[in-house]
Amino acid sequence: MSLGQVLAFTLLSVAVIAVPGPSVLFTVGRALTVGRRQALLSVLGNALGAYVQAVAVAVGVGVVVERSVAVFTVIKLVGAAYLVFLGVQAIRHRRKVTEALSAGIPTVIPSRRALRDGFVVGVTNPKVIVFFVVALPQFTNPVAGNVPMQMLVLAAVFPVIALVMDSMWALLASTARTWFSRSPRRLEMVGGTGGLMMIGLGATIAVTGRKD
Repeated sequence: MSLGQVLAFTLLSVAVIAVPGPSVLFTVGRALTVGRRQALLSVLGNALGAYVQAVAVAVGVGVVVERSVAVFTVIKLVGAAYLVFLGVQAIRHRRKVTEALSAGIPTVIPSRRALRDGFVVGVTNPKVIVFFVVALPQFTNPVAGNVPMQMLVLAAVFPVIALVMDSMWALLASTARTWFSRSPRRLEMVGGTGGLMMIGLGATIAVTGRKD
């Protein structure tokens, strides 16, 4: 691969990640619900999940997903269902968030769970796997050989960019969460808003996608 190919893929990745999608909305919802640290851990898990998708594409699974409506639909629905589940949980426990914020106690979830939740969202994100299937082959050099390895190297750029940009969203959203916590009337909105965002995102993913 030439430096130009790597730079072109990097710029395209920035453009794709900058458009708010499942990862961004999940990160914002998680920051509003459980705070900055857990949101950042979710971002890390999300980036790892995205790279797993890249590995799958590189070894051929991406081709199957591209050609099979059934496989694509399963991935999409699993991710959508998990987001709805997380949203419902956030709404159910919103009063705990309120109580913790009122008492000045950080609302937390275990670090492993934050990483796991982010990973599941990342590895089932249909936007990312479609991007990899469509874009990665376009930036490889078949003449140089070892195309799967080229795809893995290229794809490593994507989660790094996602980690940086999604972390910015997490920091911004967690700042808004702090603003909410300063007024008792805003506290109820924190957990419920994050939960509703995740439920809405899951429902949107479930009803949109490929038309074939």
